[in-house]
Amino acid sequence: MTRTYDVVVIGAGAAGLMCAGTAARRGKSVLCLEKMPRPGRKLMITGKGRCNLTNNCTQDEFISAVRHNGRFLYSAYTALDAQALMAFFEDRGVRLKTERGRRVFPASDRSADIVDALMRYASDGGVRIETMPCESLLVTETRVTGVHTAQGDIEAQSVVVATGGKSYPLTGSTGDGYDFARAAGHTVTDLRPSLIPVVTEEKWCGDLMGLSLKNVTLSLYHREKKKPVFSELGEMLFTHFGLSGPLALSASAHMEGPLSAYLFKLDLKPGLTHEQLDARILRDFAQNSNRSLMNTLGALLPRKMVPVIIRLTGIDGDIKVHQVTKEQRLELVSLLKALEITPRAFRPIEEAVITSGGVKVSEVDPKTMGSKIKDGLYFAGEVLDVDAYTGGYNLQIAFSTGYLAGLSI
Repeated sequence: MTRTYDVVVIGAGAAGLMCAGTAARRGKSVLCLEKMPRPGRKLMITGKGRCNLTNNCTQDEFISAVRHNGRFLYSAYTALDAQALMAFFEDRGVRLKTERGRRVFPASDRSADIVDALMRYASDGGVRIETMPCESLLVTETRVTGVHTAQGDIEAQSVVVATGGKSYPLTGSTGDGYDFARAAGHTVTDLRPSLIPVVTEEKWCGDLMGLSLKNVTLSLYHREKKKPVFSELGEMLFTHFGLSGPLALSASAHMEGPLSAYLFKLDLKPGLTHEQLDARILRDFAQNSNRSLMNTLGALLPRKMVPVIIRLTGIDGDIKVHQVTKEQRLELVSLLKALEITPRAFRPIEEAVITSGGVKVSEVDPKTMGSKIKDGLYFAGEVLDVDAYTGGYNLQIAFSTGYLAGLSI
């Protein structure tokens, strides 16, 4: 027997659960299909398992943080802005905290608290959640009438595609939502990785694998421009292939076209000017005049980094610091203030935090998230061609678009 619901939501992530719960509380019968064994799998791993759920900013600041098609999100963000989202979770017993860069996390640092609150919102509203992949949409010439699964067809007045992008496929985001959209007649723009680790030309980055740097400034330059296209203070990580961590991921969002056109400059001591850093090194040298350069720099840099920096300066690491010339010392200062790193490639799209590109927004009504091509079809979250920088903005997009779709169905 064919089952019938008012709404079928495909995907039980941030956008899908918010949409399902909102529609159910409006009296709709809602079925949420999730192909993974547990809902909210990608939410569980965001923010290193801490879940940076939004950014405590104004509407204008939010829109400016969206890289592509920010204006499309005005209605969605108005329906559920950052302050309303924070109240949503706090009203459901999740205490929140705001950290550097206005990033908002659960006070417990447990992303499971966010997933649990969303699950309660959906289940208490009467949403039926089933672990079952959707294989295709049921589509007529004018509308979507339901979904097809391995267990048969499910009819619905409305279907919401909230399947995520192509990043982190182990969490269920394998790109099938784009196939559903195309089958319904929608255009899917070019898919690109965003917020993704960067492979570098320099092999010495691999020597520093596992080293995490805090309070450094990473700047990204286009080789044809004098001013950096990105520059931010924060945390980054060296890996066996190059760079990762928040700063590298944020910088990657600004890199379009061939990566050979870009250059990183890493300031290891952003709190000091060149002159102040030189004075600091002079003091260290004066206090350790008979020690080797290799042993003395350990007070200034992480020990793992010392041999790499010395190798890059070309100075003999065994030289006594009182033998270091002024020219060599100034070369060291310049290196510490602007360590150049050359990007070669992005890691595979599967390692991206988000997918850039997706369902063309000109084919979606921004006031409802409904399709302009097929009646009864809605989109929410990363499957749309909207993406933002790091800092909680992308999850806010998921929650806001999901909420608006749930209100509009």
